[in-house]
Amino acid sequence: MNPTERRALAGLASLYVFRMLGLFMVLPVLSLYGTDYQGSTPALLGLALGAYGLSQALLQIPLGVLSDRWGRKPVIFLGLAVFALGSMVAALTDSVFGLIAGRILQGAGAIAAATMALAADLTRDENRGKAMAVIGASIGVAFVLAVVLGPLIASFGGLSAIFWLTALLALLGMLLVWRLVPTPQASARRAPRKGDFSRLLAQGDVWRLVCGVFFLHLLLTMLFVPLPILLVDQLQLPSEQHWKLYGPLMLGAFVLMLPLMRLAEKRSKVPAAMRLALLGLVFGGVALMPEVHGGWIILCLGLFFLAFNLLEALLPAQLTRIAPAECRGAATGLYATMQFLGAFVGGSLSGVVFGQGGAGAVATLALGVLVLWSLAWWQLRGKPLPVASS
Repeated sequence: MNPTERRALAGLASLYVFRMLGLFMVLPVLSLYGTDYQGSTPALLGLALGAYGLSQALLQIPLGVLSDRWGRKPVIFLGLAVFALGSMVAALTDSVFGLIAGRILQGAGAIAAATMALAADLTRDENRGKAMAVIGASIGVAFVLAVVLGPLIASFGGLSAIFWLTALLALLGMLLVWRLVPTPQASARRAPRKGDFSRLLAQGDVWRLVCGVFFLHLLLTMLFVPLPILLVDQLQLPSEQHWKLYGPLMLGAFVLMLPLMRLAEKRSKVPAAMRLALLGLVFGGVALMPEVHGGWIILCLGLFFLAFNLLEALLPAQLTRIAPAECRGAATGLYATMQFLGAFVGGSLSGVVFGQGGAGAVATLALGVLVLWSLAWWQLRGKPLPVASS
């Protein structure tokens, strides 16, 4: 990569870490600390966990298309400002309904599509796969940091402290985009032509990839409704010490993911690696089963986190390879829409199921989801996806 590409990628990957860190930090603690909010129930806490995904899902495509026409940076600045406002609303409330409202407002700052499209604008075709893999990996980094920092920060200041830190990170993200990330030349953007988006949707692998990110984040939020409670009950691990478990697991998973990702890219085995990672996600559901105890829970979680980080890195890289340059913002908007819709469905559904049938029922549901995902990926191509021309 040339210096401009490296600078752009460093800035955008850091922006992803800042923003996703704020969203992910509540995952390991909301079902524990959320019981202190007025009117809380398992179903409402599950809704609060995934609520940001609803507004994200509704706004990613419109804002992605808007970034194709108005430019990426104005959309990103606007989204970060709305995200910071939603974080403040969530930090100031003592009601579960105020918490849900704040999370929905957080999600309204839907910049994932514009950010991925900006990364694609600022990198050449031959480096675009690497750029998307780095951004995908940065989400994994954010997840690693979040599951460690979330319980630690909540032990000092509760959920409010997490939301205030999230607002601060959003403001720092705005500064980062302004000072570090280059602005693409006007010629680097082309207005979408009639039929571009239709051609995008006609590609079968596009749908398989966006279904993949839907199921991936559905499983993630589904898992984190019962998991913090399970760690307290099964492992006798107090909530303020959960970071001691998450930290080594996530660090190990991330370190192992990097050579696997490089090997898959180098040997053109990305579809095979993604199918193998799908198998690894099964262990997330296994960890919730009543028959699994002690160290087996820890082993299952480690395998799940490894598979999650690998897919989070590989999926966006594959998508941007087959997306036409002139509607890349819309393509990443579709991807982000399905990503956050999965988070909303997973959190909401898991809250209801957990309230009715416990962790075992959530485990059964998660394994059923993986069966559907396997069917959706049955025809995922076993050869490298072609690089889009720009």
